[in-house]
Amino acid sequence: MTLAAPHVDTGDTAWLLAATALVLLMTPGLALFYGGMVRTKSVLNMLMMSFVSIALVTVVWLAAGYSLAFGDDSFGGLIGGLGHAGMSGLGPDSVHGSVPTLLFATFQLTFAVVTAALISGAVADRTRFAAWLVFVPVWTLLVYVPVTHWVWGPGGWIMERLGALDFAGGLPVEITSGASGLALCLVLGPRLGFKRDAMRPHNLPMVMLGAGLLWFGWFGFNAGSALGANGLAAAAFLNTLAAGCTGLLGWLFVEQRRDGHPTTLGAASGAVAGLVAITPSCGTVSVLGALAVGLAAGVVCSYAVSWKFRLNYDDSLDVVGVHLVGGVIGTLLIGLFAEKAMTGGPQGLFYGGGLAPFGKQLLAVVVVAGYAFAVTYGLGKLIDRVLGFRASEEQEHTGLDLTVHAETAYDHGVLGHGAPVSASVLSSGQKVSNQA
Repeated sequence: MTLAAPHVDTGDTAWLLAATALVLLMTPGLALFYGGMVRTKSVLNMLMMSFVSIALVTVVWLAAGYSLAFGDDSFGGLIGGLGHAGMSGLGPDSVHGSVPTLLFATFQLTFAVVTAALISGAVADRTRFAAWLVFVPVWTLLVYVPVTHWVWGPGGWIMERLGALDFAGGLPVEITSGASGLALCLVLGPRLGFKRDAMRPHNLPMVMLGAGLLWFGWFGFNAGSALGANGLAAAAFLNTLAAGCTGLLGWLFVEQRRDGHPTTLGAASGAVAGLVAITPSCGTVSVLGALAVGLAAGVVCSYAVSWKFRLNYDDSLDVVGVHLVGGVIGTLLIGLFAEKAMTGGPQGLFYGGGLAPFGKQLLAVVVVAGYAFAVTYGLGKLIDRVLGFRASEEQEHTGLDLTVHAETAYDHGVLGHGAPVSASVLSSGQKVSNQA
């Protein structure tokens, strides 16, 4: 009996094309989200750190990242091979499941891009741009690619051997970015004026717009991970919406009770926290489970963002408090809320599965977080010693927009209208036009 050759399903392919575009949009959305949260003097630098990640990660992914992450296992579930380096052997007729392999590779590429960009929020306002250009591609190969192989690659030890579950990226995306952000916080040290000066977001409408784009893109992130236009994609889509809503409400509830004021920043952060937590579990829990996961993340993450002041690590834009903590919550709660109707087999503690599923999820979290933290800390220290990872005190004080990029985000009507130009602008080498 001859097995039928794999074929492309046009419906699945159309959906994954759209989902890929949605996930790519998340990185510009993240740029706006982060850009609105920093002070005016470093807005453009924040945007650039996200946008340049698209280019850097794409080159690395096509050269070796995809092959190492999704190529045939080479070292006992730890890493793939280089059989598809440079995307060799993959053409228009190559098929992964029911979609073109090149499309699957591009979809996974967008995950890698946004993961690297997420880390920038932890070290906003004080990172040398040149060091970031080195860090992103090396980090992608040393941290993101191996963890992705562990979780989703053929023969990867976390999903295929341990049996832990992660539908859309709690381990390779949320926990690696959060743990890596914490490591870089410790390498670079706190911003000038940390715990002393007010460092409020400069543009909350921009933050809300960025959060909205992230939420929109997240439907591609989670529902697209079904790799088909099917019922599982629909369930993941609905779970994503539900968790984002309860995350938002949970964060606002804490703010109202603790501070007496529900804030726009809290609404945006709560929605993102819920979306982070549902990422690993959107394809394993029911709608009721998704509501619970989102609520837990909104409440816990709203407290977690303040830990940096007690523990003295300067996580500028709360990557640790939202992505690491939210990712841990969502990954662990699979061990409680997973349902057979969603997973096709494994069930969580609340549905008769016992404690074993929770133990598997916990082991995966500890190993991935520890690996990402250790490798990132070592890489950060190496780059700091060779290139210098932190901007100078003068650059940080003046602002990275002007001192690094020779631009400013906002023209307040001073330049180009005959008004005097400050010495700091002239000394930066910025070209000043006399035209209105």
